[in-house]
Amino acid sequence: MTKLNWGIIGLGTIAQKFAKAIAETSNSKLLAVASNNNQKLENFKKQFCIEARFAYKNYEDLINCKDIDIVYIALPNSFHFFWINECIRNNKNILVEKPATVNFEEIEIIKKNLLNKDIFFGEAFMYRHHPQIDFVLELINNNEIGSLISMESSFGVNILTKKKFLFFKKKKKMNKNDRKFNKKLGGGCILDLGCYPTSFSLLINSINNKIDKFNFSLSNISKDISETGIDIHSSVELLFKNGFKSKVETSFKKDIGSKSVIKGNKGKIIINDTWKGNDSVVLKKEDKYQVRNFDKNKSVYFYQIEQISKNILSGHKKVLYPGMDFEETLFNMKIIDNWINE
Repeated sequence: MTKLNWGIIGLGTIAQKFAKAIAETSNSKLLAVASNNNQKLENFKKQFCIEARFAYKNYEDLINCKDIDIVYIALPNSFHFFWINECIRNNKNILVEKPATVNFEEIEIIKKNLLNKDIFFGEAFMYRHHPQIDFVLELINNNEIGSLISMESSFGVNILTKKKFLFFKKKKKMNKNDRKFNKKLGGGCILDLGCYPTSFSLLINSINNKIDKFNFSLSNISKDISETGIDIHSSVELLFKNGFKSKVETSFKKDIGSKSVIKGNKGKIIINDTWKGNDSVVLKKEDKYQVRNFDKNKSVYFYQIEQISKNILSGHKKVLYPGMDFEETLFNMKIIDNWINE
């Protein structure tokens, strides 16, 4: 086998980006899609040249298809748990869109269900596979900024106001049927966006803390809750046992961007676009700067798909470093769970 056959269940915006990125790869093929929305199914079938027999009106048929090597679950957050377990039951390799589940209890059940199963499981934190992350890790491992002290990381986009005229803005009315604003569908900025900087905090902390990397506590939690009961702006400080600190902020009401700053006792690393890799990484030591730019022509999803397909084709059944392995998925969900509920 030279190419991995992918199937996608749930045909929203992320699935669209993911499908386009598959076409860029050398080792992957989008073979099948499934949706209960006939219009989306028809559009995908035409846009990505899917054979009619591989365009399914229900998710079960795609999961049961013997020609599919891996299922990408791009459904709303609250549906992840059920369909992950359906894939496990059918011994199908899995890549699930983040967050893998909506709470820690669900991911613990999935851990038990994966025992003694010879299948691949991955959580789709695509930024982990981008070359800029390799570069950042190389700088830290080469002691360019010295001993790690702290970091700050954010992910926030204002989706609650819209431009009306010139500089005037108008507050949008929340659509309770939109998964982002619906608590039952796993909505809220912490689950939707905050999981990125917390997962990155785990990665950076693990560099100098291999043994006890997941021993943490939370402090300085701030939350702004909407009328629909979901968090629309929040921040938290992660305190790890080895003394490393990470301040995290996420938002649906402010354009706080996707910047990360990692500080050491000899300098700092500034990542201007942590999650898409569309900008630069800056190494600052005293008054000296080193800037590294990355290819903007390739989708961040390209690197993820290419690497995961390579792993599976080579016989690996887990995400390889610096990808998000299951242990990190488990503890990232624990952080998120505590952050939401404290």
